[in-house]
Amino acid sequence: MSGLLLRLAGPLQSWGERSAFTPVRDTAPFPTRSALIGMFAAAEGIGRNETIPDRYHDLRLTVRVDRPGVRLVDYHTAGGGFPKDRTAATSGGSNKGAAVITRRHYLADAVFVVAVTAPDATLERLADALTRPHWAPYLGRRSCVPDEPLLLRRHVTNPDEELRTRVPLSRIPPRTEDGDGQQTGTIAVEFLAEQPAPTGESAEPVPVDIIDVNDVPVSFAQHGRSHTGRRLHRTQVPVPRSLAGPPDTLMQRLIDYALNTPAPEEAPA
Repeated sequence: MSGLLLRLAGPLQSWGERSAFTPVRDTAPFPTRSALIGMFAAAEGIGRNETIPDRYHDLRLTVRVDRPGVRLVDYHTAGGGFPKDRTAATSGGSNKGAAVITRRHYLADAVFVVAVTAPDATLERLADALTRPHWAPYLGRRSCVPDEPLLLRRHVTNPDEELRTRVPLSRIPPRTEDGDGQQTGTIAVEFLAEQPAPTGESAEPVPVDIIDVNDVPVSFAQHGRSHTGRRLHRTQVPVPRSLAGPPDTLMQRLIDYALNTPAPEEAPA
């Protein structure tokens, strides 16, 4: 099945793991299914209180962790120093009468590339929506604006294989050269997949860590958010060292990949 590719990068990201409003607003170490489906629904103009359409159920997601980022905690206040009727509202229709204090967790300088596998008609609809979104996409919270390019490719035949072999890697490789001064070998990169890799796809067995997460959205309603669980397969996959490179060439490599432009050394004579 074919798919599209998203690159989720920006100064800050925050992928909340809990639907209830709590004093500590945590973040998962990777983009959640709930947040990604919320991004797609927002791009298509589907409101928070509308029923989540069945058309998102057949999406299969694979996340490549280019950079895990550094966890940052923000001491956040809202509504302090105001009369009660101007402070934060309560679920009972009143006001809190005091400042609301939260500690909000973020991932700083993180980069993820997500393969979204789905039927072609679904991919076309999602790609169109992400190109001209009804509501702007963000990385978990509205304050977390994504870098460009967000939509790397709107259609690839084998998205998981693209992540392993072709999509530029947002990191600097460890220095290892062959006799000609060329970068050789592979880099171990973390992948999170909803399905295990097919048997025989790699030259040697890759250790798999099975994790259970509660991030499949049932409702996005403001006062009735709910989720159910799914299982993820977390692996360290060797990818070609040539996918990485110095930061000053990253943006051009991403643009070339997004435009399907051959790399200079591969361009026809």
